[in-house]
Amino acid sequence: MLLEDVMPNNLHHAQEALRQRLSAAALPMVSFVSTIEDAVRQADLVIDCVPDELESKLEILWLLDRMSPPHTVLVTPTTRLSIGDLAACTYRPEKCVAIVAEARDLAHGEPVELLLRTAPNTTAETVALVEGFWRQLGFLPRFEADPLSAQPA
Repeated sequence: MLLEDVMPNNLHHAQEALRQRLSAAALPMVSFVSTIEDAVRQADLVIDCVPDELESKLEILWLLDRMSPPHTVLVTPTTRLSIGDLAACTYRPEKCVAIVAEARDLAHGEPVELLLRTAPNTTAETVALVEGFWRQLGFLPRFEADPLSAQPA
């Protein structure tokens, strides 16, 4: 897993937070990089963490869509925007998923349900990859269709 942030201080804080929460065996699985290019060069799945504003989402998805390999799945947290509309602005609308519900702390060891939304043409392969990723992290992903999107013709 690679983490990238344009602010080096944010990466330092993330590294310290992960050091406190992850086991010593899990920490080497996380690397920190300083550019988007380094982060997505070989990624199977990318999650952005920009503000939930249309302009920010469109900008980051545009960058990720063009820098990532064609197989990469794009995941974006949003509670206000349509994943179908955002996905339609990429060259890979079938590989886009939204995180709708914020994940709570896993400190109690109980699996936490995580709500995800699919665009109208999200593929089963995309859903399987995203589901497997979140399950590995101890979450119980639940998918629903994007109610804000028009269904494909």
